[in-house]
Amino acid sequence: MESVIELISASLPHMSKGHKAIANYIIESYDKAAYMTASKLGEETGVSESTVVRFTTELGFEGYPHFQAALKEELKSKLTSVQRLNYTERFNDDATAVRDIMKGDMENLKDTIANLDDDSMAKAVDAILNARKIYIMGLRSSSPLSSFMHFYMTLLFDDVVHIHSNSTNEVFEQIMPITSDDVMIGISFPRYSQRTVNSMEYAKKKGATVLAITDKDNTAMTEHADIKLLAKSSMASFVDSLAAPLSLINALLVTLGMHRRDHIRNSFESLELLWSQYQVYNGGLDMADRHNEEIN
Repeated sequence: MESVIELISASLPHMSKGHKAIANYIIESYDKAAYMTASKLGEETGVSESTVVRFTTELGFEGYPHFQAALKEELKSKLTSVQRLNYTERFNDDATAVRDIMKGDMENLKDTIANLDDDSMAKAVDAILNARKIYIMGLRSSSPLSSFMHFYMTLLFDDVVHIHSNSTNEVFEQIMPITSDDVMIGISFPRYSQRTVNSMEYAKKKGATVLAITDKDNTAMTEHADIKLLAKSSMASFVDSLAAPLSLINALLVTLGMHRRDHIRNSFESLELLWSQYQVYNGGLDMADRHNEEIN
């Protein structure tokens, strides 16, 4: 699939002088152009706002907002951390930054809910419930997501493997035993982890069911996936927005829990006794004492 930058570069020789000025600016400073209004981009390139709008429609976009959204989406997988850090320069002050970031998270959640594929969620639940062993992998910024998922999955199932090493050798040592009876859950958002992609490819070759939790289809993360659960993750700055992905994982866990009520109840009864005995949590009911009183 042709990228926005590739499309602009291919069309450049046939453009008018004004459109060439816009095209060259975007190619050279796409990380800045993606967050400019049509008016601002026109000001930077010495053309009118209407010329900028015509530029985008002649490229085949419905208008400037459509073009800008496509450019922003493309940037997520291309920008370095330093370039992403520069996005904070658009905030006027701390209060503006806080509110804009939180509003962005809310929009990501709304978009994820609106585009949630119920059939894919049902397939994911069924595959996990029927798996012999469950492998979960999320590296770098997706590591907190995989750790959260692993913590609760161990309460739901007896055989869950968390692949979290940054060493390529250790990753494949952990995933090597995977079979066609197992499920591999790969979690990654732009920029996608190559180790996660490679592990999903390996799991696919071994016949395992591969579940991808990522931001969009038709990427390296979905190439080897049997099931795809998509959550919006916009790029606000050098920090990845993981509110929607975490909510999606939370929803998946709760849905799985609805099918594993007896297992969870037994797990929590045993764990509460241990937590109370070893004072894992501060305060609360003394479950060990209550258990002893019930026995006596």
